[in-house]
Amino acid sequence: MNKNIDISKLDLKESIVNIRRVTKVVKGGKNSRFSVTVVVGDNDGHVGLGLGKSVEIPEAVRKASEDAKKALITVPMVGTTIPHQQLGVFGAGKVLLMPAAEGTGVIAGGAARTVLEFAGIKDVRAKSLGSNNAGNVAAATLEGLKALKTIEEVAALRGLSKEEILG
Repeated sequence: MNKNIDISKLDLKESIVNIRRVTKVVKGGKNSRFSVTVVVGDNDGHVGLGLGKSVEIPEAVRKASEDAKKALITVPMVGTTIPHQQLGVFGAGKVLLMPAAEGTGVIAGGAARTVLEFAGIKDVRAKSLGSNNAGNVAAATLEGLKALKTIEEVAALRGLSKEEILG
């Protein structure tokens, strides 16, 4: 979680990635609830993913939205794309994120596409390699975005200048 993001200053939009009806078998029969996965983002480098569960769908969506706002991350970008190729892994979900030339657009499927668009990335290619569970694919995409580093960040970590890293 990134503490230095002020939610009140961001123009956040939200989108439901998936709604699932989940059932718990108890002594008296079956308990049905809804599990909702929501992506929030400002289309300008901030994105978050949240999960909410409740007996009613609107309540589950509200919980998921609040959870997503708490888990906002800042995505490093180089122009309209990502700085480098990255594999995001969450559970059995694996998503390979690849930078793309300007004008390419967002080439990704389903949940990964939603996360990338809400992050504000305009040109990127993504391939889902593991699970096709929408929640895990969205979470894997977010993990991949979290792991991205700009050349300046890498230089600072290594104690070198940008020019020394580029060669």
